[in-house]
Amino acid sequence: MAGRKTIILGVSASIAIYKSCDLVRRLMDCGYAVNVVMTPNAKELIRPVVFQSLSNNKVYHDLFADPDAWEVEHVSLARRAALILIAPATADVIAKISHGICDDMLTCVVSAAKAPVLICPAMNDRMYTNKITQENIIKLKSLKYRFVEPKKGQLACGSIGTGCLADIEAIVKEVKRIVGKSGPVEK
Repeated sequence: MAGRKTIILGVSASIAIYKSCDLVRRLMDCGYAVNVVMTPNAKELIRPVVFQSLSNNKVYHDLFADPDAWEVEHVSLARRAALILIAPATADVIAKISHGICDDMLTCVVSAAKAPVLICPAMNDRMYTNKITQENIIKLKSLKYRFVEPKKGQLACGSIGTGCLADIEAIVKEVKRIVGKSGPVEK
């Protein structure tokens, strides 16, 4: 629908991936069009059909799949993005983006984008506080990538620490702050 801003939602393989399902719906309720791009490892946790059903859009995950139309899909997705939101973002995805590694659909979309990128880390606290991960985050922040920091809570391993995906409300609030409101929602 005209006037709707497109959010590219990058999803990586964190146990917090299930929260991305709610995030898709919340973004759509705010009037945004949502295109989901999954890393190969994310498909091991949730099948793409779940995000396709929630977003009413094709889910992108294979860099070498034949495109529906003759276009370079990762560039086409990057062009249509008002924002690239990566939630959850693993240490792996953060490291790849920080070092310019483009070996999957998500990292290629980010590399081709002119739109703002908002990263929402979710990982074990030891991984999050690892010096290399922190250096990668500092580097990305210096390059104007934006972050919604993880919160402290119970992690998948059972311990308590900082690494839980931020609350969906906080993520949606930051999306609205960056890109503004979108057009009307189709009912």
